[in-house]
Amino acid sequence: MIKKLLLLSVVLSQFAISCSSDDSTDPTTDPVTEEPTKDKTLAEQIAEIVKQPYSKLTPAEQKIKLEAEANDMLVQLDKSKSSSAIEALENLSRLLDIYQIDIFSGKNDNNVEDILNISGVYGVYTWNNTAKKWDKTASTTELKFVFPAKKSQTANNAVLTSKGVSSDVKVKYYDGYNGNESVYDNIFLPSSSDAALTVDNAQVATFTQTAKYSSKNQSPDEFAYKMTLSDGYTWEMNGKKGTENISKALFTYNGKTLLDFNSGSSANIDALIDNDDLVQYRGKANGLIKLMDNFIIVADMNLETEGADKIALEKSLVRPTYPDSNNPKSNYKEYYTALNAYEKKYSEGSAANFNKNLKLILVSKKDGTKIADLVQHSEKSGNDYVFNLPVWNAQYSYWSNNGTGESFSQPYLEEVLYLKFNDNTEVSFSTYFSSGFEKFEAKFEDFINAFEK
Repeated sequence: MIKKLLLLSVVLSQFAISCSSDDSTDPTTDPVTEEPTKDKTLAEQIAEIVKQPYSKLTPAEQKIKLEAEANDMLVQLDKSKSSSAIEALENLSRLLDIYQIDIFSGKNDNNVEDILNISGVYGVYTWNNTAKKWDKTASTTELKFVFPAKKSQTANNAVLTSKGVSSDVKVKYYDGYNGNESVYDNIFLPSSSDAALTVDNAQVATFTQTAKYSSKNQSPDEFAYKMTLSDGYTWEMNGKKGTENISKALFTYNGKTLLDFNSGSSANIDALIDNDDLVQYRGKANGLIKLMDNFIIVADMNLETEGADKIALEKSLVRPTYPDSNNPKSNYKEYYTALNAYEKKYSEGSAANFNKNLKLILVSKKDGTKIADLVQHSEKSGNDYVFNLPVWNAQYSYWSNNGTGESFSQPYLEEVLYLKFNDNTEVSFSTYFSSGFEKFEAKFEDFINAFEK
């Protein structure tokens, strides 16, 4: 609930145009005004990057280079372990799991239609370490949590305070079933909210968000969110819905960009909210993901054809029917053989769909060269599942799994991501990247997971 309260958002973009003139211009002539530099669109940026040549380094040489540069980012993320804000938020999440609170004070689980707004969730929740529960006191101005900043502490030295402003957009929110029909509350979505986290009376984090609505559903036309930690980390997100949907995110540490995400999509968001199975509304999407000063991942995706191809794949394959356990003529070996063939075709088809409709390229930002294309292949994963086929029990007239039947193997399949280099050499991520990259991924996930609840 905190995530829902704190993470729905919007900031107005600010645009500045600067013009300058040449001081040495003849005063009798018209001054020459310098045209402002126009930012390239996302599509233009991607088109330029795709034209870059492939790196001449061998896959082995490229691997050494990639790992060395990625470890630079790992060092920055490692510093987040000492963040007092992250540690406090993680402990708050833990305490909310120990004792869950009803932030709507029973109004969202009473099978009665209620009107809910921001002020309806206000209250002060103080952690009672002895009783292992939250004690609530009333508040008409804020939502506040008072709790220990660390798992090892018992004293309540951390305070998370939040307040917001409701918009005039009201949406239905499931309440329950009253025996005859589903009951929905009406909740006013927030147009803005702010939060601050203090530890030992010192502010360690702030959160701001704003949102604009016009379509009368839960999807904002514009949103923005910003989290700032006193430890130097900043996480920002913003987006705008329209003919082209735009979404951006920026993750920095002491002003140094660690992650810069920029995406665009032609999807009809409002139509997909009503029915996300309608593939014609998914449109196309593209994006740039920049990792520090080192890498760029380019994405060019046709989600409409990807969805249509997925439906076509599912219709083209018929999953075999499980045999009748009371029919002595049932053939379990034939069934499991057909099931293996079905799952193999589905996995191969899914990988082919990815390669056709989702184009991903890994680029070296420093060198201005493409490193590799990203493709998928269907492969066996780990050891097969080996079991004994059922045998017919004539006495009780049913197929029995008593462990005496013929041994049968069922492979586990997955779609594996590969790097495809300029010389058509293909190497899977799992074998190409060492444990350094696994740690890098884990550290970033640890940082983001601190704000998931």
